[in-house]
Amino acid sequence: MNHSIDYIDKFEYKKVVDVWEASVRATHHFLKDEDIVYFKPLILNTYLDAVELRCYRDEHRKMIGFVGVSDGNLEMLFIHPEHRGKSIGKFLLDYAVNHLNITKVDVNEQNEQAVGFYKHCGFEIIGRSKLDALGKPYPILHMELIK
Repeated sequence: MNHSIDYIDKFEYKKVVDVWEASVRATHHFLKDEDIVYFKPLILNTYLDAVELRCYRDEHRKMIGFVGVSDGNLEMLFIHPEHRGKSIGKFLLDYAVNHLNITKVDVNEQNEQAVGFYKHCGFEIIGRSKLDALGKPYPILHMELIK
């Protein structure tokens, strides 16, 4: 596998949102369609500018996954569903830990695959919020990397 971690330019934000939406639709079955529609412009116009972004590109330079970090927190980690199960998420997470100094991540409790992934990668649950950051009824698990 040809590993390529790269910066993301602002003109690529639409591609980032496309990866995000495909990933969310494949993994966040607890979200309603109107939630995805609600979050899409927020991600495009607000959230992407608030994080340091890196992406994983395939051998054709196509973006197939990305991470967004801020202040030691992993804010985003999404892989296009066609490329799940190929260790790309682990590769991006390792990069974020080793090069972007992340130690914490908040995960939707209902996204059991993600919770299991982070536990497998050495994160432990240190807290729980009943609502997400926008006050929606999606419980959040606060996890921290235990070294």
